[in-house]
Amino acid sequence: MAQRSLTRWGIAFRLSSVATLCILTAGCSGGDFGRTRADMLNDDMHRWVGAEATGSVGIFPSNYQLTEYERALRDFAYPLIEPPHSRPAWKSVFGDYQVIASPWRQKVTFDRTAYGRLLIDEPHRAHTSRYAQLMDDVRNDMTQFETFRYTAMKVLALDQKRNASLRYVSELSPRERADAVARMEENTLIMQWVQQCLHRRVASYRWALERLVLHGPDNMAADADRLIGGLEAMAGKDDLAPSGRGVALSVRG
Repeated sequence: MAQRSLTRWGIAFRLSSVATLCILTAGCSGGDFGRTRADMLNDDMHRWVGAEATGSVGIFPSNYQLTEYERALRDFAYPLIEPPHSRPAWKSVFGDYQVIASPWRQKVTFDRTAYGRLLIDEPHRAHTSRYAQLMDDVRNDMTQFETFRYTAMKVLALDQKRNASLRYVSELSPRERADAVARMEENTLIMQWVQQCLHRRVASYRWALERLVLHGPDNMAADADRLIGGLEAMAGKDDLAPSGRGVALSVRG
């Protein structure tokens, strides 16, 4: 029952994203007569997340097909590894959809000021609306991370069973063992990637809040600070992918 529900959730996420973009742009680009491109939506559209994570640290991805939970893990990871934007969500789902380099591959310095500068530069009728936008973005991250974390814990539990089964599988070939180990490492790296991006979002939100206070002090700042603190606490939990090949990254910039 849980797996069927998870499948419906993942499909709904992908379909709603495409539908929203198609409605607002009068059809997805690239398709004939306004039809959605066949390669725009498929069950494994976020499979590249795992391949990028492993490739960026010099290991090969697994050749095994994705399980339902592993597919959902990648689906729910994507909106969290995207840089945060203070703009309507429909503009950043498929309008700007692109493969993202993992934090272990990027050579540029993380810019924690980008989100805040965009938020401040966007026209607003009242400065309080900027605080409201910031808090909405933080709440959205918290909700999305809870969904991701639930799925990640399921994947971790199943990977523990996978790891334990390696000693009992008869005639286990080197290739089968390598693919199983690679998939476990791949899943762990995705979890680390999301956590690191969440820490970066916290740094971006704090910088933005500090500048909002400078531009227009308001009592809403205290509420925003508490929300950011809550997101930081969620990102700091060490029960999600506590170890792996990933390395810590600086969130200063």
